[in-house]
Amino acid sequence: MSTITKKELVDRIAQSTQATHALVNATVQNLLDQIICELAKGNRLEFRDFGVFEVKEQAARTAQNPKTLERVEVPAKRKVKFKMGRIMKEKLSG
Repeated sequence: MSTITKKELVDRIAQSTQATHALVNATVQNLLDQIICELAKGNRLEFRDFGVFEVKEQAARTAQNPKTLERVEVPAKRKVKFKMGRIMKEKLSG
């Protein structure tokens, strides 16, 4: 398993669509910016057959430092949850 960067994805898309690298890079960055913006507003993003991104609240809790065994208060925070869509499930399980 290897890591694919945004630059590598942009290169692949530019090559397969015959679009300029600059245009594809701007489009991909705009998409990512819009996803972040909508999640920051608390909106749910649904891409049919790909998956759903949604923000979940994680409650405040008390944790323990494993080294010192000291109790530490962890504040509430928001997390992004992703649920796979049908096509992604099929590709990953097959």
